Amino acid sequence: QVLLEESGGGLVQPGGSLSLSCAASGPTSGDYNMAWFRQAPGEERRFVAALTGTEIPVHAEAVRGRFTISKDSAGNTLHLRMENLKSEDTAMYYCAAGWSTPLTWEASYEYWGRGTQVTVSA
Repeated sequence: QVLLEESGGGLVQPGGSLSLSCAASGPTSGDYNMAWFRQAPGEERRFVAALTGTEIPVHAEAVRGRFTISKDSAGNTLHLRMENLKSEDTAMYYCAAGWSTPLTWEASYEYWGRGTQVTVSA
């Protein structure tokens, strides 16, 4: 079982930047896809960005050009660099890992972290 733990959330002003991290631990079997999803209050969880096992990035249109997904050289920590944050980016951000596609679907991921809150407000 892959264990995922997010960190780095917090309060930031509009236009500001924040970096999230997701530490993965536990036994693994091959390269799995990893992703970030977010859920705002009263809304469904939505895809933000994913990194395939071969490290090909995919970003949702809503964050393209502002957010960047990456992984550290050891391959154990997933990052999400968020810039030019907007109020609509306020949400709980979740890290996920899995082997299925499409990358944008929640059902493609078997493992989930507990989330980290990002609040964008003046």
